[in-house]
Formats: sequence, C-alpha cells, structure tokens
Amino acid sequence: MIVIKLTGAQVIIKALQEEGVDTLFGYPGGAIIDLYDQLVKTDIRHVMVRHEQGAVHAADGYARAAGKVGVCLVTSGPGATNTVSGIASAYMDSIPIVVLTGQVPTSLIGNDAFQEVDIVGITRPCTKHNYLVKKVDDLSRVLKEAFYIARSGRPGPVLVDLPKDLFRATTQYKPIKEVNLKSYHPTYEPNVKQLPKVIELIKEASRPVILSGGGVVLSRGWKELREFARKIQAPVTSTLMGLGAFPASDPLWLGMIGMHGTYRANMSTSECDLLVAVGVRFDDRVTGRIDAFAPKAQIVHIDIDPTSIRKNIRVSVPIVGDCRITLHKLNRMLEAETLENLKERRDPWLQQIEQWKRTKPLAYTLDDRVIKPQYVIEKLFEVTRGKAIITTEVGQNQMWTAQYFQFDHPSSFITSGGLGCMGFGLPAAIGAQVACPDKLVIDIAGDGSIQMNIQEMATATQYHLPVKIVILNNGFLGMVRQWQELFYERRYACTELNGAPDFVKLADAYGAVGLRARKPEEVEAVLEQGLSINGPVMMDFVVEREECVYPMVPSGAPITEMLLV
Repeated sequence: MIVIKLTGAQVIIKALQEEGVDTLFGYPGGAIIDLYDQLVKTDIRHVMVRHEQGAVHAADGYARAAGKVGVCLVTSGPGATNTVSGIASAYMDSIPIVVLTGQVPTSLIGNDAFQEVDIVGITRPCTKHNYLVKKVDDLSRVLKEAFYIARSGRPGPVLVDLPKDLFRATTQYKPIKEVNLKSYHPTYEPNVKQLPKVIELIKEASRPVILSGGGVVLSRGWKELREFARKIQAPVTSTLMGLGAFPASDPLWLGMIGMHGTYRANMSTSECDLLVAVGVRFDDRVTGRIDAFAPKAQIVHIDIDPTSIRKNIRVSVPIVGDCRITLHKLNRMLEAETLENLKERRDPWLQQIEQWKRTKPLAYTLDDRVIKPQYVIEKLFEVTRGKAIITTEVGQNQMWTAQYFQFDHPSSFITSGGLGCMGFGLPAAIGAQVACPDKLVIDIAGDGSIQMNIQEMATATQYHLPVKIVILNNGFLGMVRQWQELFYERRYACTELNGAPDFVKLADAYGAVGLRARKPEEVEAVLEQGLSINGPVMMDFVVEREECVYPMVPSGAPITEMLLV
C-alpha cells in the first residue's frame, strides 16, 4: 500500500473527496484559513453564504434534495455558535449533515483564547455525535466515521471540531475503507417474528389507517409504502415530514394529520381499529392529547430508532428496522389469498372517510377585495402543476403549504418540522437548488420568517441560483397572532410587523427581481411572470391580515376537537 505524507488540511480535502463531496456551504475565518487555502485548489464547489446559520440550513436543504450528506464549513467562536439553530433543526428532522468547525490551536484550548468556545459541549444535545480532533493522525478516521454516522441508521448531524494547528501538521495518510464502531450497530432488518403479527392484524382489521412519517422519505421507501397501502386498501395520512411519500392525488390519501391536519385524517385516525405507523415519532403536534390518540386501534410502529418506539404512544406490535426494508418484506408476505376479501371489507370504511371529506373539506372564504393566502398556494400548485421543490419558512405559511399544495412526489417538500426554525426556507432553497440545478425551487415564506435570513439573497444572486420566493405578507407574525386572536382576546402583543421593508425594492437592492400583487386578480399573472424569470425572484403577495389556519386543534386537546372555521 502506498502511504502519502500530507498536511491535516490536505487530509481533510482527501477525506471529503473520498466521500463523494462535491459541494460545501461555508463562511471563512481565521481559524480555518489554512483549510480554505487548500480548498481553492480542488474541484469541490464552495458556496459562500452570508451567515453561518444559512450554511447549515443550505447543507440541510442540499441533503434532502440530493439524498446525500450535506456539508458545511465555518470558523471558530461565533462562526461555530451561529450554526447551533441549524444543527438543532437537522437533528430534530433526522437530516444527515457534517458540520466542520474551526477551533483555536490545541495548546490554547481551555485558556479562553480569542474566538474559543466549547462547541462540542454546546452541541452535544443536538448532534447525533460530535468530535474534537486533537491529533492529526486521527483526522482520516474521524471524518470517515462522521460521514458513516451521519448517513446510517436514523440519520442526523455530526460535528467535527478542528483545531487550527492540525491543518499544518503532517501525517502519513492512509485511506480508511471501513468503519467499525463497537457500540454503534443500527438495526436495518426487522425481527421476522414480528412481521406475521402485522399480517394477522391486517386480516382482522375493518378500519385500518397507515400513518407515514419522515422515516419513509429518509429510507427512500415511498414505492414500498404505495404498494403496501394499495395492497391492504388502507387510507394513508402523513406527518408534516412525511408529505410527498404518498401521492396526494391518490384516492387513498387522507391529508396531513395533527394540529392543522384535515378533518378526515384526524377522524380516521381516531376511529380506526388498526394504525400502522411507519417512520414516525408521534410528536405532540401529531397526537394531541396522548390518552385520546387512536383509542380504538391496535398500533404497529415501524422505526429504525428503537428509542422512538413506545416513547410517547402505547404500541401493540413494535418493529425496529429500516422502513423500506420492512415494508418490502410485508409486501412480499401479503399474498393474493390474504387480500382476496379485503376490498369488500374496506368499502364501508372508505365510504365513511369519503363522507368526512365531503362534509368537512379543507375550505376558506374567497374575497374579491383581498388576497387569501390559501388562494396563492392553490394557484402556485396549478401554475407549477406540482412539479417543483418547495421549501418553507415556519408558521402559517408552512401550514397553508402543507394543506393546499398537493405533494405527489417524495423529497419535494423541505421544511423545518421538529424545531420549527424561522429563517430556514431561503437557505434551504439555495441548498436544494445547488443539488438540483435543473429543477424549479420555491421558498414559501411569511414576511416575518423571510427576514430571519434575508441576507442569503446575496448568495442566490452571487451564484446565479434561480430560487423563487413567494411571500405571504400579512404584516404580522401570523401564527403567534392567530393564537393571540383565539386564546388571548385579540391582544396582539408584539406581533405586528411595523417597519417591514418594501420587498420589491429589497429584491432589487440584492440584484434580484421583485414583484408584487395586491389584488386576487393579480396573483396568477405575478406567479407566471416570476416563475418565468431565469434568476432569483421575490414575489410579495399582500394577503388578508387576520386570516387563520384551519383546522386547528387547541394545544392539549384530542385531535378530534378541531376548530374548523
């Protein structure tokens, strides 16, 4: 074997290349200047963001759109601490990213040196794993492990902290071919003794429902999910993170479940006698009051993370395993004779669901004097024919998108689900656009959220990334205002956004195109014009100021107790 002597900076570059990394999102600084000096000599693309939080969100968006590990690179101190919100968001949503942070030289660690922080300690609760590398000889192994941990099992963010002196130190470089971590062995294959129990429950059930989550998307198990649902003739609902895994155009689709879920999804889950939950963690926004969740159902829970099973909800049949592999095995076990009479048995149940759908559909009141935000989302879906990658900010814009944009394709909906991190959408759209340069990428935003990382417009224009931004501008922090309206007697404490910028002028200042619609009849024309421009575009839709997201389940209530209008 040929052994090469390299500097630490060169080792990092080699390790990234061996992992197939073609893009980094980052922001340079003194602690990592030597690594940047090596980076410019390679063919790895570096996208320079304007804030380190934007780098992590962009790596997150890239990972989801590309199906690969996203990577970002930042300096020490404030550069590292600025990544924390993005890391926490990726952790909550199980997104595989590797975050490389600069650190002061090893001899100064613990001395309160300039721009020193214990980023390993700070991020320990919100990373899947993290490292402080103190020896240059460990670099190759640590980076190999970091990528393996990030992408395997239940994916998640891994942070690698890199002291400045390691970049110039030299080592004998040997490529690492395999990773062997004694205490880390994810379970991909389900326990074969559990699968026949699921088949028996399917045979016995009259009112089954499938609950699909982000784990189906991450495992790329959407094909198996669709086959499973159609074989057992069970309707499918989804968490926010699972949208797109099952096509919204399918007759078996129920819509999203939970606090802002559809009436038919919430009622079906509450009345079913079998709930097959795949790749979900039963978040409180999904379940509502736990003791009233799916009270009549036997529950099957399939998840690769054993700590997620039985953590929040009682489970009849727990199955630890990869979602795609487990669904594939169940599909093979569902022979024709097993399914012979299922369709006939399911008809009364499907008719009941159709009745819920007809009598309590998603609905809003049109007004020819003012733009309704739901109307903007519906028109955007029509204009794009659903063929776009949609990112969102967080709040009402996020929920209206989940409700009214009909996702038929996996990995086409990218949002900060678990953390609900405002400012996510624009940098995530940039990451998705870098990953998918030939696809239409749209960030649906609120006028509050978009300002959290508005500086990333400069990144979009610098790199000629044709991301489109659709702003639902209601002059409020809309979701908080909605709670104040419903539960605090309309005391709008600090939620009105006075002094908001003129987004058309702001787009122009960044070198992008700005458009605006104030009337319903202008919406479609603005969307068509904005989407036709080959470059970044910011479309400002001045919408009804006090529109609410319905249905809504009040916090702590069962999901059957929905406020409908």
